[in-house]
Amino acid sequence: MLQVKTGNDKTWQVDIKNDTVTLNGAPFNWDISPIGPNTYHIIKDARSYTAELVSANYEEKTFTFKINGITQTVSVKDRFDLLLDKLGMSDANSKKVNDVKAPMPGLIIEIKVRPGQEVKKGDPIMILEAMKMENILKSPGDGVVKEVRVEEKQNVEKNQVLLLF
Repeated sequence: MLQVKTGNDKTWQVDIKNDTVTLNGAPFNWDISPIGPNTYHIIKDARSYTAELVSANYEEKTFTFKINGITQTVSVKDRFDLLLDKLGMSDANSKKVNDVKAPMPGLIIEIKVRPGQEVKKGDPIMILEAMKMENILKSPGDGVVKEVRVEEKQNVEKNQVLLLF
């Protein structure tokens, strides 16, 4: 089950099983054929459409299409996103991270960033040795390092603040 929402706040429930598509519980019958990279010819209810996927942001689950020359952006939520919404945790991934804390006690082996440095999500920021294993701590989001609160060869405790964005 997918929930598809357009920029003008129209929402559809889409279910795809095998080759059958239902839209808001009703069968959705169409004929779709690829005619080029990211471009498709669609026939629905005796009308012809040319659809092109212009851009896709898989992390944010947003897609921009050009259908018969008209651009439309849609956002998609899968069953896991809908469950998070239902549990009141829909913005769990969108909260801004202001600091990085030690996930476990250990020894700081190497600091890979410095104050003022811009980092992207997933960039390595430190190496923490714990239980004779080296753990690479990565940036949880994009940002600029404001302050590094530890030094190399320093022992740290679990949940100790290591770095501020």
